[in-house]
Amino acid sequence: MNTVSVNQFRDKLKTFVEQVVTSHTPLRVTRRAGDDFVIMSADDWEREQETLYVLQNTSLMKQIAESSGTHAKGTGYSPTREEMNEITGI
Repeated sequence: MNTVSVNQFRDKLKTFVEQVVTSHTPLRVTRRAGDDFVIMSADDWEREQETLYVLQNTSLMKQIAESSGTHAKGTGYSPTREEMNEITGI
C-alpha cells in the first residue's frame, strides 16, 4: 500500500483518487496530528465487506470447507449436462 501525506493528497486529490479507482490499490494518507486514514474505491470496499461477512459466518465457512473436501476427494456433486446448460445459458 502506498503512503502519502495529507498535504500531498490534498494537492493531487484527483490524481490519487483516479489511481486508487483504476489500480484497485488502497492509499494510506498520513496526518501529522492524528490518525492515518485509507482511501479505497467503493467497489473494493464492498468486496472487502462481503469477504468479512463470509469469514465471520461460521456456518458458511463450514459449508465451504466441506465442499472443498468433497471436491478434493472427487466425491462432490456433479451437475448433469442439462443442469450445466441451464447454468451457463447454452
